[in-house]
Amino acid sequence: MSLYRSFFSVGSMTLLSRLLGFVRDMLMAQVLGTGAAADAFFAAFRFPNLFRRLFAEGAFNSAFVPLFSGALEQKGEEEARRFATHILSWLLAFLLIFTVLAEIFMPALMAPFVPGFLDDNEKFDLTVLLARICFPYLAFMSLMSAYGGMLNSFKRFIEAAFAPVLLNVVLVILIAVLVLLSHDDEVLGAIYISWGTLAGGIAQFALVYWAAQTLPIKPKLEWPKLGKDVRRFWLLALPAIATGGITQINIFIGTIIASGAASAISYLYYADRLYQLPLGIIGIAVGVVLLPELSRSLKAGRDDEATKSLNDSLLFAMLLSIPAALALMVLSEPIIRVLFERGAFSAQATHETAMALIAFATGLPAFVAIKVFQPPYFAREDTLTPTIFAGISVVVNIALSLALFPSLQHVGIAIATSVSAWTNALLLIGFLVRRGHYTITGELVSIYGRVLGAAIGMALVLFAFEFGFRQMTGGAGGFLFELAFVALAVILGLVAYALLIHLTRVIRLGQIRSRFLR
Repeated sequence: MSLYRSFFSVGSMTLLSRLLGFVRDMLMAQVLGTGAAADAFFAAFRFPNLFRRLFAEGAFNSAFVPLFSGALEQKGEEEARRFATHILSWLLAFLLIFTVLAEIFMPALMAPFVPGFLDDNEKFDLTVLLARICFPYLAFMSLMSAYGGMLNSFKRFIEAAFAPVLLNVVLVILIAVLVLLSHDDEVLGAIYISWGTLAGGIAQFALVYWAAQTLPIKPKLEWPKLGKDVRRFWLLALPAIATGGITQINIFIGTIIASGAASAISYLYYADRLYQLPLGIIGIAVGVVLLPELSRSLKAGRDDEATKSLNDSLLFAMLLSIPAALALMVLSEPIIRVLFERGAFSAQATHETAMALIAFATGLPAFVAIKVFQPPYFAREDTLTPTIFAGISVVVNIALSLALFPSLQHVGIAIATSVSAWTNALLLIGFLVRRGHYTITGELVSIYGRVLGAAIGMALVLFAFEFGFRQMTGGAGGFLFELAFVALAVILGLVAYALLIHLTRVIRLGQIRSRFLR
């Protein structure tokens, strides 16, 4: 399977998941709005997600995959099976203990996470209840990540990429029932959605576990043993966990600060969901596919192949993320109005969410670049350097969040998050160049300059189209009007950008067509 085909496979499944996620969030906005129950649910759901990214995306995406891929490439399937057995046994034992302790001590764990809720006992108690319901989701996601890493190492990307779709299917069905029943109890709605989240997590794990049973190797659980391979794994995983942990501190700090302003957590959640669409399609696709590709190429001494994979990944990522960022900035309010403005979600909520989305969008190319430039470190079994860079970025984030929140509130948090992402991305790129693992040539500078120029041209077209459309229609409102405008704007933006990319010779239309068909 070619690199671009793998990107397309993962990206298309992620796109399906995110589109269903928007349907879920549209329904959720109608049921929960941006009030106390919404703040409680989003804070509670973010808590297990913090640890999911810590253990699943941190340890397994950066430590397990390179070691497992290296064992496959150099020592064969039996050694890879033995390694997977040891790691999975330790993971399951750890998750069981950690989940039980978290359930017992949840009030103490949540207190520093949402200090702004402590003055409202009812809101804080609801947050603790929802977090207890959601928290086992972490265990199923961590196990899913482990089995997904094995599938990806065998270049089986579809199953693990499709699994998140199941979470959104479960939640869409559940919330649609609440809407059809005209359910207006926001607290009870948040409880139902929390149980649906757990059910969706179980469904995701079941799918990936079933798919892993078709692999040539089938690890079996055993009593955890501390062998050489396990020690090597933890030597790589601990810095990776720290990297994920430091990254999540950005979210943690943002949540702490935002909890001091009414509805701020909800505004940030809905804005985050929108910019996560292109980040998920592009960044996750690149991160999932690139790491095993680089790991196997570098372990086999195919350095030229690894460099080509990295350059192809970066071009794919920037061709899509730069115009996506500018489009989100120009079309922020119309998109949010179409998706969310109904029921308990007001016009004021649309405006406040749009401002946060614009700030998040400025960092979108950086977030994607991090997904591209972390795998070269992880594939070389260097998890410490990205940890240091993530630490620097979190200092930047905390300082800016504290400085900007008094005047800009939730928008200041979004700005700080984007600036910290650019700091991290530039450090990753700079040190790869310094170590001789990546070269920035004049040709690359020219290509990405033209990509940026084409994206700016597309943004100007969209801006002019919005102005002209509003003038011709007299600023008429309503859902159908906004839906028609967004649909036309998306089509116009795609056409304009494709033509500009063609005219600037970044990539010809024929090449776009042939790569898409492949």
